[in-house]
Amino acid sequence: MITSSISLLDFLLETREHTETICKPLQIEDYVVQPIEDVSPPKWHLGHTTWFFEDFILKKHKTDYQVYDDHFAFVFNSYYESMGARVVRTDRGNLSRPTVDQVYSYRKHVTNALKELLEENPSEEVESLIEIGIHHEKQHQELLLTDIKYILGNNPLLPTYSSDFREFQLNPKPAEWLSIDEGIYTIGHTGSDFCYDNELGLHKVYLNSFEISSRLVTNAEYLQFIEDSGYEQTLLWHSEGWSWVTENNIIAPLYWHKQNDGWEYYGLNGLQKLNLEAPVTHISYYEAFAYAQWKGMRLPTEFEWEVAQSQFNWGERWEWTESAYLPYPNYTKAPGALGEYNGKFMVSQKTLRGGSVATSKNHTRPTYRNFFHPQLRWQFTGLRLAR
Repeated sequence: MITSSISLLDFLLETREHTETICKPLQIEDYVVQPIEDVSPPKWHLGHTTWFFEDFILKKHKTDYQVYDDHFAFVFNSYYESMGARVVRTDRGNLSRPTVDQVYSYRKHVTNALKELLEENPSEEVESLIEIGIHHEKQHQELLLTDIKYILGNNPLLPTYSSDFREFQLNPKPAEWLSIDEGIYTIGHTGSDFCYDNELGLHKVYLNSFEISSRLVTNAEYLQFIEDSGYEQTLLWHSEGWSWVTENNIIAPLYWHKQNDGWEYYGLNGLQKLNLEAPVTHISYYEAFAYAQWKGMRLPTEFEWEVAQSQFNWGERWEWTESAYLPYPNYTKAPGALGEYNGKFMVSQKTLRGGSVATSKNHTRPTYRNFFHPQLRWQFTGLRLAR
């Protein structure tokens, strides 16, 4: 918990400003596009992160607060059933109104009200809620980048978002196998500083001895899988994964484009020749699993990853694990609407660990648990082998 209202205010203002900075390279037409259900328009992200502060904090804890627009709660609520009716997720791209200017005005209105609230010596409960709101917005900063990439990457012109954006740091060192002894290990967050409720519940796990790779799988290594007809070998895939491959004609990671002289890759810095030394990215859990099968290896569990993470560099790609996204022992949902934040998604999803180049600064921890459905790959997802 941030103990100083002043430092919390600085944290808030920095976060709100950075969200808007992410959107600066966009043209006005980019703000409303929604190519698929999982991708939300940038304008919606700007409004939703503002609505979170307004509905969860300002309406309840600032007595003189004037709601900006009574209709915005309906427009910008995401999945909080207990907070009232909302626009269906698939219809977020139909929102030509409110305008982009109105959304930025809404953000300014709410930010100014939060500044006033923090200057009124708020309670620890209010400070805690604001801190949650800040980290919630940081999550949406990453979603903004990945959603913008999907929007532009599915535009026939493949426009560049920013020529300065770096999607990877080259690591030419060969992979090494790191050995972890069998034993009983402690998993989870102590709760001594900020974390999400899905990280709480310190508990013991028993691990058999295993080895884990010191680095992520590269494009060159994954290309060998493709050239060995990995996408055509049904025995490498889960049944659901094989159906996904065949029904969607998947032949390579997302954003790979086959040209006569090789592969190209669309990144936020535009279409480039595929860099073979870069870590493979934008793969589904199904693809990560099939590749590991092809190598005669496997994915680490999230517990193995957490125990071993201090021995390797991480943070460039969200790393698929073999673990289902489930509650830790003694997990309890937060009371009220905040209880919808994590707990209700603990079914039919896989856990990812690490972070990515799109993750906001200082937003991840060794205990951080991300989660997505196994077919999704628009995030910066990659894999690390274990055996």
